[in-house]
Amino acid sequence: MKNMIFNCFSIFFLIGFNVLGKCANGYEFFDTNSTKMLSFVENYSNFNQSAAGHYNPLYVGLTLIRGAAAKGAVCLDGTLPGYHLHRGYGSGANSWIVHLEGGGWCNSIRTCVYRKTTRRGSSNYFEKQLAFTGILSNQAQENPDFFNWNRVKIRYCDGASFTGDSEDKVHGLQFRGQKIWLAAIEELMSKGMRYANQALLSGCSAGGLASILHCDEFRGFFSRRTRVKCLADAGMFMDARDVAGGHTLRNMYNGVVTLQGSGKNLPRTCTNHLDPTSCFFPQNIISNLRTPMFLLNTAYDSWQIIASLAPPSADRRGTWKACQKNPANCSPSQLNFLQGFRNQMLNSVKRFSMSRQNGLFINSCFAHCQSERQDTWFADNSPLLGNKPIALAVGDWYFERSAVKKIDCPYPCDKTCHNLVFRA
Repeated sequence: MKNMIFNCFSIFFLIGFNVLGKCANGYEFFDTNSTKMLSFVENYSNFNQSAAGHYNPLYVGLTLIRGAAAKGAVCLDGTLPGYHLHRGYGSGANSWIVHLEGGGWCNSIRTCVYRKTTRRGSSNYFEKQLAFTGILSNQAQENPDFFNWNRVKIRYCDGASFTGDSEDKVHGLQFRGQKIWLAAIEELMSKGMRYANQALLSGCSAGGLASILHCDEFRGFFSRRTRVKCLADAGMFMDARDVAGGHTLRNMYNGVVTLQGSGKNLPRTCTNHLDPTSCFFPQNIISNLRTPMFLLNTAYDSWQIIASLAPPSADRRGTWKACQKNPANCSPSQLNFLQGFRNQMLNSVKRFSMSRQNGLFINSCFAHCQSERQDTWFADNSPLLGNKPIALAVGDWYFERSAVKKIDCPYPCDKTCHNLVFRA
């Protein structure tokens, strides 16, 4: 499918605790009026199962981290965190992928209280099984380089990309993302990961951001003999001005970092000279990473267009709605604005790309997260750059078969995209 078409335009506005819309098999976007943007929640597991149903994916059961509470490592509502693990075998028996789940952020008491009544803030709502597709697939024809590795998906239930360490007793909120991260890694180490000869930290969306924020920390858990690298999928959230000239995402990130006490857990290479909110933006971190990193991103990230660049608070007349639903509907001036956003992203990765150890795959698609979806990761009609699909590009980079620094030409030149097209 060259375009993934949804049956409803799944952008929702959360005012107080009232959700004003729902889409059964898509993405949930939340925004507010004026200056604060509420949490964005992705439903990628359900999407994968519907869009890639013919792949007959593996379903992997949930494991709760029983000793986590004693370490203060709990979800927003105080419940136990968890993960899904499928063991590797053969040549991959001693190799590990740790994949961090995405699901936006909460930046205020109101949004975090709401979040703890969902699977993004409480393990009471976790799915008991998740489909492992894309980079987590156990089939060689779907995941040629990592199919027989130990593959783990750590659930996301803190709302600050696994960085917070604070609490709000009055509202019953535990901001313990950093402790969840540490508890999960400790448990996986006890299950054999400490002996890994190869390890890859990956993540999608808010999990992609987390893989950047925790990349060097992840490297530190292993011996020098272990090949350790990181992959961020759709994690390059930009500190960009919105269509009204405001800073929607910066304002929201400031709320996240301040409320959840994230500053002390962000990379010191950044916080030594920039404020904590700036250090929640990958553009201020990636060039100083010591660990090899691969950035997989679209130049026109669907989430950023909808919730950061042209949210209702900045697009009060709704002139961007048609463009958000389908890039074919964008006016010349809107496309010009989006090309400017693309240029800003490309400028932000210039220094990063100069390092031989790093990799890039930035395609000119209107999408968000491409490693978890089978159709975009590795399939007969997957997106291509230089005739190479994402899975092979990542594999070539990880195993150092070749350098991978792939940047697409501007929209609309790429005909291999799986653009997200929303139909009202």
